[in-house]
Amino acid sequence: MGRTPLGVALVRAWRAGAVVMAVCVLAACASATAKPPPSGTWQYQLTGTIDTSVQAGTFDVDLFETSAQTVTDLKDRGRTVICYVNAGAAEDWRPDHGAIPPELIGAPLDDWPGERWLDVSRPEELRPFLAARFDLCKQKGFDGVEPDNVDGYANDSGFPLSASDQLAFNRMLADLAHERGLTVGLKNDLDQVHDLVDDFDFAVNEQCARYDECAALEPFVDQGKPVLHVEYELPLAAFCPAPAGFLSIRKPLDLTAEVQPCPVAAV
Repeated sequence: MGRTPLGVALVRAWRAGAVVMAVCVLAACASATAKPPPSGTWQYQLTGTIDTSVQAGTFDVDLFETSAQTVTDLKDRGRTVICYVNAGAAEDWRPDHGAIPPELIGAPLDDWPGERWLDVSRPEELRPFLAARFDLCKQKGFDGVEPDNVDGYANDSGFPLSASDQLAFNRMLADLAHERGLTVGLKNDLDQVHDLVDDFDFAVNEQCARYDECAALEPFVDQGKPVLHVEYELPLAAFCPAPAGFLSIRKPLDLTAEVQPCPVAAV
């Protein structure tokens, strides 16, 4: 199937506020279940009780802290719901932390107490642990998944990770999602966008405007795949209106319910 005509159609639909997760078709998802959101905005909430009244077409919320009933409530409102999963780092407060082989847990993440990088050079040993998380995402009724911390090779992980190690691990994550009929987003990892854009259905980015990096995400826009973009420090005026292909919002760093959406770029 040719990508260009469909990609153009999806960009036009998205700009009209009609799609975020429908891009699953570009990745030949196993059994696509995602429904297009009713508006071109998104909500990113990982802390506190989910405010389901927020007027956003897509909600990105925590896998463990969000109940299946909340997912159902959001979907009944016509929302697309994405589960946040920390895929590249261990969090010592999670109920499944004991399922991670201890030898695969490395150095702590800067400024994030209780989190440590994982050895992604051994993806097959991490696959059962991650597959169980993706299974739970599917069981709760989520439409897609946002795997976080997928750039350990570019950080002080405690392991001699290579770019090739990271690519193999990230592609495994995409496969795990698609095998379950879930769409999947590439979180940050800007240096590998060109290599991974064909494997992922959308992008999630933090602070590309602050660091003047948003151009690195153009391969997603070129394929009609939305970029879910959040800024924490810049005022709205510094990055709005949203660039074409971007859903841009401003959030507090602790990702509570408060959200300031950036107007979507005109067609």
